[in-house]
Amino acid sequence: MKPLRFPPALTPPGLRRLGLADIAILCLLGGLIATVVAFAREFEAPFTQAVRIDLSPAALPRYTLYSLSRGVLALAISYVFALAFGWAAAKSRAGERLLLPLLDILQSIPVLGFLPGLVLGLVSLFPTRNVGLELAAILMIFTAQAWNLALSFYNSLKAIPAPLRDASKVAGWGPRRTFRELEVPAAAQGLVWNGMLSMAGGWFFLMVNEAFRLGDHDYRLPGVGSYMSVALDQGNGPAMALAIVAMIVMIVSVDQLLWRPLVVWVEKFRLDETAGAAAPTSWVLDFLRRARLPRRAAVLRWRAYRTARRAARPLEAPFKSVGPVILRGPRIAFEHPIARAIGAALMVAVVGAAAVLGARQLWLLLAQLGRAEWASLVGSGALTFVRVMGAVVLSTLWALPAGVVIGRSPRLARALQPVIQVVASFPAPMLFPLVILLLERVGVGLGFGAVVLMVLAGQWYILFNVISAVAAIPQQLKDATTVFRLPRLARWRVLYLPAAVPALITGWVTAAGGAWNGSIVAEYIEAGGALRTTRGLGSLISEATAHANFPLLAGGIALMSLIVVGWNRMVWRPLMQWAQERFGMET
Repeated sequence: MKPLRFPPALTPPGLRRLGLADIAILCLLGGLIATVVAFAREFEAPFTQAVRIDLSPAALPRYTLYSLSRGVLALAISYVFALAFGWAAAKSRAGERLLLPLLDILQSIPVLGFLPGLVLGLVSLFPTRNVGLELAAILMIFTAQAWNLALSFYNSLKAIPAPLRDASKVAGWGPRRTFRELEVPAAAQGLVWNGMLSMAGGWFFLMVNEAFRLGDHDYRLPGVGSYMSVALDQGNGPAMALAIVAMIVMIVSVDQLLWRPLVVWVEKFRLDETAGAAAPTSWVLDFLRRARLPRRAAVLRWRAYRTARRAARPLEAPFKSVGPVILRGPRIAFEHPIARAIGAALMVAVVGAAAVLGARQLWLLLAQLGRAEWASLVGSGALTFVRVMGAVVLSTLWALPAGVVIGRSPRLARALQPVIQVVASFPAPMLFPLVILLLERVGVGLGFGAVVLMVLAGQWYILFNVISAVAAIPQQLKDATTVFRLPRLARWRVLYLPAAVPALITGWVTAAGGAWNGSIVAEYIEAGGALRTTRGLGSLISEATAHANFPLLAGGIALMSLIVVGWNRMVWRPLMQWAQERFGMET
């Protein structure tokens, strides 16, 4: 008996000749839907201050997906913020003068500076549900991701060649089409590469975001960070190892399934033509390009659109007269100079009012500090400053030569760069307790051990910047050193090290910022079931958070922001300008 087969006309288009890639897409979509549903249930769950964390291996995949969901949601919010912030700063001189210093201040505030206000405010808004605590965790991850993306998009908009902007004007493109077809594609590569760094920055404080204490309140959310935190509190070695393995698997999976395909895809938006450079590849993207479902989905979407247009055709006539007013009215209004001036004035007024209110509240908190507390703040700040600078120096000692060696060899860069990206994305605080226990065995205390932990937090920024700078050296300069038969030491002295100097200083800036943030965890850490502290601004901020001492917390954060912003303005920025003038390729 012949098997019953439906005629092709009755067979759904998506089920005809499904390949392995189509099945993989369906599995990924199913897994994505299941993850979204499970994570949504966590939002709607009754509020529990300290959720019980199950340390069994079976619970770890679910916790890992929860952490990944928070990181992805925070990254999506960061991209929306970056597009709006960067566009406003690049398009308006007044906005640039207002927003860039504001960004400088915001990125100098550590995560714990945002934690009390976000947690207490959002939990009070949603007292019976878990929504407030989840939103607080997502927004704290956002504060570790957004500033880098916003600055990247702003710099990309400023770097768009004038001929391309002139061509868009000649073609009659409006602001929206220019944004969609010129500005975002021109910034796509920077947004993707900085998105990878931002995602890594979000993982850095994963344990703090998912398990933290504020006074006598112990807040926890189910996730791999809280899993690791509870395992450390209990001294459960197998659970710690499982958390590290789960984190590595998640980072590698995100790199292969998301970032590598995006890196290959945004290559089509490259503005320059780099001769001889090997194009990046992605096995995932090559595999998914064989799928038939996306093409079938496009056909079905077009058919649905045509059907909807036919159904709505009787309703089109009544709206023809009011349609132009509804669709074009707001655009015409905001294109008027008076309307734009009013909108800008309102924005400045709102930002100014918020700044005045925040400054008043900060002043009221700082006024409660006595002379002894201010002396302790200044002394602790000086100690942490010395540790941060020591961490930058130690990081440079190995990252500069390693970056030059990797950057000057395309084969070595292609082999090691993906590995380095994955290692750099791993949240260093998850390894801090293990490193401290190892250092104690060899007789190194937390006073110097904190410097080692800060190196783990900031070294990758220097390495990545040096690799990218050396890899971008024009081939003509490399050929010139070969023609003149310069020895290896001379090539380093006259070509590789000078070419790396501007990027090296940029790496110092970001590495110092990472070390300042890392000081909060490095100077106040639980390892082996015991709390270990050393005097410093980071430990002072962590201790103030743990005891809900808001005046001392405000003083520590204000002092850290003042040191970071002041050092950036007085030292790093002039040094960067000197390096660009002295060693820039265009000079």
